[in-house]
Amino acid sequence: RTFIYPFFTRGRPFPLQLLFFGTLFCIYNGFLQGYYLIYCAEYPSDWCTDIRFTSGLVLFLLGMGINIHSDLLLRQLRKPGEVTYKIPQGGLFTYVSGANYFGEIVEWFGFAIATWSLPAFAFAFFTLCCIGPRAYHHHRYYLKTFTDYPKSRKALIPFVF
Repeated sequence: RTFIYPFFTRGRPFPLQLLFFGTLFCIYNGFLQGYYLIYCAEYPSDWCTDIRFTSGLVLFLLGMGINIHSDLLLRQLRKPGEVTYKIPQGGLFTYVSGANYFGEIVEWFGFAIATWSLPAFAFAFFTLCCIGPRAYHHHRYYLKTFTDYPKSRKALIPFVF
């Protein structure tokens, strides 16, 4: 997502500095995840049928689907050259302001459960702590900016928060 999303956004240019730091973070995180999975993790031969792996994989795929679909809806909000904010509609945006953030959080907690590793849980927690507040602030911005913004929509977790 760090490498693909900036090239598909419309409106204001994506800051090169954010792309750079996002790339650095992904390299470092990828190294930690890969190192742990290759050199530290020990899985039994039947791990692929373990409930942790299968439920984590299902959560990961569900989160990825939500994330991809939400990003697609966000990219379609603006016409080329437009920079104004619009209210996202459809998919999980019906229930939350940060549907793309929700999908990403579900995705990485699914990965953490599937791998059952401390680095993966740390990354999932970091993701929650980093983009959870962004979803909350986007939600507040939408409520303040748009008088017709759906009042029943939550910030990040459908029907809860």
